[in-house]
Amino acid sequence: MNNSHKNGHSPKIVVIGGGTGTSTVLTGLRKFDVQLSAIVTMFDSGGSSGRLGREFGYPPFGDLRQCLVALSDEADDTKALREALQFRFGGNNGLSGHNVGNLLMAGLMSNSHDLEQAVDEISRMLRVQGKVIPVTSERAELCAELENGKTIRGESNIDVRSESLPKISRVFLEPEVNAGARAIDAILEADAVVLGPGDLYTSIIPNLLANGIPQALAESSATKIYICNLMTKRGETDGYMASDFVKEISGYIGSASLDWAVINTGLPEHMIEAAYRAEQAFPVKADLDSVQSYVPGVMASSLGTKNLPLRHDPYQTSASIMETIRIGKLDGSHRGGLVSHFNPAEQPLVG
Repeated sequence: MNNSHKNGHSPKIVVIGGGTGTSTVLTGLRKFDVQLSAIVTMFDSGGSSGRLGREFGYPPFGDLRQCLVALSDEADDTKALREALQFRFGGNNGLSGHNVGNLLMAGLMSNSHDLEQAVDEISRMLRVQGKVIPVTSERAELCAELENGKTIRGESNIDVRSESLPKISRVFLEPEVNAGARAIDAILEADAVVLGPGDLYTSIIPNLLANGIPQALAESSATKIYICNLMTKRGETDGYMASDFVKEISGYIGSASLDWAVINTGLPEHMIEAAYRAEQAFPVKADLDSVQSYVPGVMASSLGTKNLPLRHDPYQTSASIMETIRIGKLDGSHRGGLVSHFNPAEQPLVG
């Protein structure tokens, strides 16, 4: 393990996931004095990424793009590029639905045929403050086996499944893939590894299915922190309480073990809850006693935003992460007991 934070240097934090949840955490953590890396899922099969994959054989770029923008330099001279990379074409034509950032990465890959090199090129353009790392450069299809034995193939088909039952029994990759050396090295060098937030079976766990990631997590002595979801998702996590999310993550990280779970204890505004109820999504119950049967440290706080769509608040969430690191520095270990009703406005933070 890199012990830089114990020697007064900026801690190295690796965030594992994909999509909006990971970019939200990165947006918050970059405000602190830390060295950031994002390990990003590469199994998206929907939208612009899915079309580029089916039509041209490119890997999915969408989750990488979101993390690159989240860590990009916020100076005025990069603003136009940042906004352009997030632009999505409308209308009814060949470009409809495509994202400019995805197309740019496809163009860069057409020259080098090297995904990591394409990420490096955009990182330089955006003056990214940190590292964005694809979990693998190998191609695979995410599959979900249901409790009745049926298998759903394709990340997008799992993501939009409208039936609550039968439940997902397990997810797996076909074929198996190996994690990239950069991803493994980042975990081994980290002071803290953050999993989530994000869709459990389509954004977070897929990273743990790449050969080498669970092994690196087991070998690393970094503090391992899971950020639990705010809401359930129909077809994936119907009826799940916080302990169910933590249990599933714990089952996929092999011989590694979580040190902390960060759990939301706030309730969404009535209007927000009603909007999600219409989608058969409900607040994740914070069953903190049960969570402690899977992880020794529990950080409980109000983490949600106050508007639609409901997201993790970048500052509240990142402050909770930094608080687990602060506690670890005070007691000389990664682990702590239940910390309830954490309010970053009232607590000293590592900065």
